[in-house]
Amino acid sequence: MEFINEDIQRYAESHSEREPVLLSKINRDTHANVIMPRMLSGHMQGRILSIFSNMIRPSAILEIGTYTGYSALCMAEGLTENGRLITIDINEELEEKVRSFFSESAFGNTIDYRIGDALEIVPQLENTFDLVFIDADKINYSNYYEMVLPKVRAGGFIIADNILWSGKVLNTKKDKDTLALDEFNKHVHNDKRVQNVLFPVRDGLMVLRKV
Repeated sequence: MEFINEDIQRYAESHSEREPVLLSKINRDTHANVIMPRMLSGHMQGRILSIFSNMIRPSAILEIGTYTGYSALCMAEGLTENGRLITIDINEELEEKVRSFFSESAFGNTIDYRIGDALEIVPQLENTFDLVFIDADKINYSNYYEMVLPKVRAGGFIIADNILWSGKVLNTKKDKDTLALDEFNKHVHNDKRVQNVLFPVRDGLMVLRKV
């Protein structure tokens, strides 16, 4: 769901950096061949992730929820030399496609793509991360957050996607996903361990800095 006028959205996109060629290809392929293409970060959000990553200059990134690899490649653009990005997804049906996209990119050697349950994989990681992107099943957003926060360096960042959930967070009656996202938003907003800003971009980005 877009929360601003469509003409303003198009104007903003036309005055923002274009998608790299490979990302444009992933965008088209996802919309043509993959279920629920709205899960893709897309042009505007992708460029936001890229510029955040370039500002942070992370040496270690964790992504929970790979989908077709678009957001991982956006964030990889800001990695330091010899930096690494670990991305986790439970959907093995997309694995071959995603690995193909990664191998086409300039960042293929920097991406560690793992198939499995992030709730099982993340606790086993011994890395300290500069940037974490959460974009997986909404029910577990608070669980993912609590798992990753101790693994984020002081001053590091966590970005959570879809936290407005097509505006459903404003509904009086909420389904399970919406309720989980609303509880997550309230939890991190009141968490003294982080500084937070909610960006009403696309479907909403919660940006957190560990203090």
